[in-house]
Amino acid sequence: GNHSKGSAEVTSSQHWPPPKISAALQLVQWKEPKKSAAAFGMSMLVLVSVATLSVISVVSYLLLACLCVTITFRVYKSVIQAIQKSDEGHPFRSLLQRDISVSSESIRQLADQTLIHLNWFTCQGRRLLLVEDLVDSLKLAAVMWVMTYIGAVFNGVTILIIADVISFTTPLIYQKKKWSKQEWMKRIWSKQKWPNRIWSKQKWSKQKLPKRKQTLQQHGQPMQ
Repeated sequence: GNHSKGSAEVTSSQHWPPPKISAALQLVQWKEPKKSAAAFGMSMLVLVSVATLSVISVVSYLLLACLCVTITFRVYKSVIQAIQKSDEGHPFRSLLQRDISVSSESIRQLADQTLIHLNWFTCQGRRLLLVEDLVDSLKLAAVMWVMTYIGAVFNGVTILIIADVISFTTPLIYQKKKWSKQEWMKRIWSKQKWPNRIWSKQKWSKQKLPKRKQTLQQHGQPMQ
């Protein structure tokens, strides 16, 4: 039992982070700005819509908007094909022929990951609620007490909107601050190099001055 549990933990750690989580991290970190901007805009649109409307209305409006776009594009391409007398076929043929079925292996992996997190959450909840460790249980009580005040001020959707904004803006701010800090350090370092250069030039001129004086005296030329 312990051996199988250890092997399962090693296997899960080898596949961490999963592809979906790594793709989400790339979106949040703005590795591809166009995709990140589209994801941020869509997530904000959905969350703000859910905050102002019901979930049924939001889903209906989203599907209607999608159908308006696809039907308009289908009719437009059909008219163009009729005018040009071409036979290009369905404009969404590549998307219709793409395999989007979920494999049993994917379901099995998702179930295994869900089972691992569910077991961990159950064990932690039992340990905290039954006060196995008094300090940890007091920490949970303090967090829940703070959450009551947060829940009195914000609802769940508002918290999700704030979390979405923080998730997408924090990496950008960090990258800009990091870049400005590096430039600031380079400027300071370049300014620190100037006194050393001046001091080295003065030292070099002082070393060369006696030699120049001796050479002029040998040739009988006055010092300037």
